[in-house]
Amino acid sequence: MMVNLSILNSPKDNLKEYYSKFQMLPILHMDIMDGKFVPNTSFDERVVKESYLASPRSVIDVHLMVTDPENYFLKYKEAGADFITFHYETGKVDERIDMIHSLGLKAGLAINPETDVHVLDKYLDKLDLVLVMSVNPGAGGQAFIESSVDKVKHLKEYKTKNNLHYLISIDGGINMVTGQKVKPYCDLCVVGSAITKAEDYAKAYAEHFMALL
Repeated sequence: MMVNLSILNSPKDNLKEYYSKFQMLPILHMDIMDGKFVPNTSFDERVVKESYLASPRSVIDVHLMVTDPENYFLKYKEAGADFITFHYETGKVDERIDMIHSLGLKAGLAINPETDVHVLDKYLDKLDLVLVMSVNPGAGGQAFIESSVDKVKHLKEYKTKNNLHYLISIDGGINMVTGQKVKPYCDLCVVGSAITKAEDYAKAYAEHFMALL
């Protein structure tokens, strides 16, 4: 399982210097919030573009927590996104997956904690990534919701049974302890506060990376 670093709570005044502290950053997670789908706002495509330029070897994983995600697809492609993930709860799932693929990007679908994981089954053969929210979306630092383990377990079993190839990702409250609970089922785990709020964040990243690999 690969650590996917969330920069939601990271300093953004000099991202090139910030990223240079890490020995490796294979993938970066960008949380985009519109203040409507979730109560908070975060950052825009400029931060994504700066991240793309500052860490050009990193895969850029954009997570849209927004009410009208199709309005964001093109500008995040232009900012350097490789994956764009939107929420099942916003609707128009098939149409939006096709739109992302038409732009030459990988398509992801996220579900909130209250959403039944089985609603995803009919889309899984079209998806490149599935993101299970293990906290309520919109703010960092929340506690891990234990029922999320069953969700990623189902996705792993479905993937194996049907010979599919989507990545399974989890986001929210992931640290050294909770990460071990989902490690057997996930390809990616989004880690934010456990790393970015550490006194030595580069060391914390390396420790998480090795422990959860």
